[in-house]
Amino acid sequence: MACPYFIPDVRRDDILWPHPARLPLGAGFGGCCGAPQHAGERPDDDHLRDHCNLGYARCSRLPADRAADSVRYAVALAGAERLVVTYVFEREHAPGQCGHAEYDCRAKNFSVPHPDPRIQKQLECYVGEYLARQPRQ
Repeated sequence: MACPYFIPDVRRDDILWPHPARLPLGAGFGGCCGAPQHAGERPDDDHLRDHCNLGYARCSRLPADRAADSVRYAVALAGAERLVVTYVFEREHAPGQCGHAEYDCRAKNFSVPHPDPRIQKQLECYVGEYLARQPRQ
């Protein structure tokens, strides 16, 4: 489960991730913080490894009043023409808001972008890593 305020922008293979393929986005990422009061800050490698790429990390940057501690992603449908990704926002280990994002494999984009650009960027990274591991026709 990734931090809902994390905005990933580049895959980071140079950080010693314990199990990179098991990370919430399918790999470890660098990026910036999107939390209020910290927007645009680029966390150091330790923070990326221990907080940003993992929800529930009790990061000091998270606002006290927030809807979610983490976001979980899973492919719900994998077809030749489209992927459907389910996402669930979690707060204190309980599910909250959930939804689906549909990725058009031929057009290589989401049919409807997520309204939160942080979550949209996470969806893009998650789908990119998923597709990199899956043989496609």
